[in-house]
Amino acid sequence: MIDHSEPAMPNLSKRIVDTEKADGKRRIVWDSAVAGFGLLVLPSGTKSFVLQYRNSHGRSRRMTLGRYGTLTVDQARKCARELLVDVSKNRDPIALKVQKRTAPKVKDLFDKYLIDHVERHNAPSTQATIRDLVQRIILPKIGTLPADAVTRADVAKLHSGMASIPRQANYVLSVISKAFNCAEAWGMRSEFSNPVRGIKRYKENHRDRFLDDQELTRLGAVLNEAEKLGLPWAIKAPASKQKHLPKDVETRRTPVDPFVLAAIRLLLFTGARLSEVLTLEWRHVDLDARTLSLPARKGGGRALHPMNEATAKILEGILQFEDSPFVLPRVRDPQRHLAKEVVENAWQRVRHHAQIPDVRLHDLRHTVGTFAARSGGNAFLIGHLLRHANISMTSRYVNRDMDPIRSLSDELGERIAAGLAGSNGTNRATSRK
Repeated sequence: MIDHSEPAMPNLSKRIVDTEKADGKRRIVWDSAVAGFGLLVLPSGTKSFVLQYRNSHGRSRRMTLGRYGTLTVDQARKCARELLVDVSKNRDPIALKVQKRTAPKVKDLFDKYLIDHVERHNAPSTQATIRDLVQRIILPKIGTLPADAVTRADVAKLHSGMASIPRQANYVLSVISKAFNCAEAWGMRSEFSNPVRGIKRYKENHRDRFLDDQELTRLGAVLNEAEKLGLPWAIKAPASKQKHLPKDVETRRTPVDPFVLAAIRLLLFTGARLSEVLTLEWRHVDLDARTLSLPARKGGGRALHPMNEATAKILEGILQFEDSPFVLPRVRDPQRHLAKEVVENAWQRVRHHAQIPDVRLHDLRHTVGTFAARSGGNAFLIGHLLRHANISMTSRYVNRDMDPIRSLSDELGERIAAGLAGSNGTNRATSRK
């Protein structure tokens, strides 16, 4: 409530404000032109402009507009008038100021997004990727901004700073977009205010690498060599520094973990993802029925999937540890499955000797899809063979008979086995007659 016992002036001006001196008391000099606008003079001599008003509930509120010197009298009076207009519309400037100061930051939004959305709806590998992008890229750039104040310009600046890595830049944009869609649903932002809207994605060069027949033959030879003899050392040192190497070249070999070789072969014959092969347990394998329980979709629950004869032979040849549930365990710790890094490191050596240095393990899945298409599989069958999520709607209206998928899988297994053995298409056709 305004204290009218304090002195009032006809109209605050620079001259009047300058003449006001500290007198050891806290006092307010009110302006006669704008009700509730005044000059607060502290015992220390500090002078600040204030506005006193009543909110929609009839409560008297007083807020500081700014110090004299930072604001001129005219600027402070203009600010007071604008705030009084808000008050007349039942808005409380102090409450809005507190709300703005305590509003959730982008960091708070992403903390909630990771827990309430990502952990509930994304596969573990995807969760790890998103967490990395959030902590390493997103939060350092916009984490301290209020979630409801992030603009398209803020996001565009972050995105343009990643122009040299377009695919990751687009992925980051997708993560931000999803998080801000959630923010709208959670009431952290107004509807249709997603700051990603209208930002153009970078053009990506999608990779579609797969093995041709000659590459498949070389890979088969290297896998056989690795299994029987081990792989030769990759000597990178110049000849002048090789004097301490064993003289017998054949002794310059290192064995390859048989579980790693089995993992690579399983990737080729099933088209499964590396994580799916590594986490495969014997309870997921039915050699009599020739089925595997594999995730129906990436990160989803497991469902029966037909295996071809080549896959069955690989599984039949794998040594089973009595105290391990895994098809591909760690030798020194059978309660854990083979590490992804171990397989990837071995693959570096295998692909080097097979002369396919640009082929990733995931490209073996691309190879399966390509050979399945060459074997006559249609998009629907291949989608089920590789368990793509984008055919889930179609599968509701189609009889999911396992026989045509099994036939495709068997033919695929024969084709890849022939490729690994170096056989050509004519020999394969003759052998089936």
